[in-house]
Amino acid sequence: MKHSLILLVAVSALACNRKTTDTAVTVIGGPDPSLFAAGAIVGDVTTEPCRLSNRTDTTCYVFTVAGKPPDHDIGPFCPRTITDPADRVGLWIENQQTYDITGKWVTELATFYNDPAWQLYEEATGKVRVTDSKEACEAAARPDVADEYNNYCVECSLDYFDSPPVVTVRIPTTPIKLTTSSPVGRDAKVGVSLSGVVYEPPAPTHAILAAHTIAAFDDCGGHVNPHVGYHYHAATGCSAEHAQTDGHSPLIGYAIDGFGMYARHTGTGAAPTDLDACGGHEDTVRGYHYHVGEPGENQILACHFGATGSVTEGGS
Repeated sequence: MKHSLILLVAVSALACNRKTTDTAVTVIGGPDPSLFAAGAIVGDVTTEPCRLSNRTDTTCYVFTVAGKPPDHDIGPFCPRTITDPADRVGLWIENQQTYDITGKWVTELATFYNDPAWQLYEEATGKVRVTDSKEACEAAARPDVADEYNNYCVECSLDYFDSPPVVTVRIPTTPIKLTTSSPVGRDAKVGVSLSGVVYEPPAPTHAILAAHTIAAFDDCGGHVNPHVGYHYHAATGCSAEHAQTDGHSPLIGYAIDGFGMYARHTGTGAAPTDLDACGGHEDTVRGYHYHVGEPGENQILACHFGATGSVTEGGS
């Protein structure tokens, strides 16, 4: 479900003790909590003192999301048989592309990866091996996949847990642009969507593939793990968005440095050609902002050019 909300731009001057800022870049406003989809945020949004990654003391919006989108369904992920069609399955990301994990595609993995060890299904029955319990999910949905779950299609369900993992987000009320960027590491968080779903760094596909597993995404570029709940590794157009009146790509979330994250393409299918290494550029309406990567890139943003807040699992 798409959301078209009224943009309330609030220009603030709450950043103090700024360090290594780039004054040549325009900062217009900051995050607007009113643009999140109804139900995306659990409880109230508060404004609290915080210290950013560059040790700037400033003010952050602090709010909690619960690892479950209010505006679209989760799944499907893995096929159950080698005859399952595209409308019953999710996606895999490889070679800068997305692939439907159909039953037929599963049967062709040995050719796809040029590795005869791939065998995710039982030849006698055509049944695909899928993690279908909390224990299997926890053993397989990690970079060091347990040996007994090699050659599985890996999926987890929020139903395995008493409640979705609680995630607390802190983002600066006024972004601070730095002169140097910081890469998005494996344990970092990229940002949060307007649906309240966290944008994660690239999925560790090399480790996953080394175990001959496919950790399926749904058509929205998300999947579930026991720590952060449902989260995105790609932006495919499912989640809440805020349309721009000038034809610019819609706003789809905020990076943890407070700068807006916008869809890759405009409504006409055009993509910006002047992005920096982090996927950002600026204009006179939005100031500095990001455009997310293509779904097949397994990289929503490569880096942050602003001083970052944090995303904390466990609600603290």
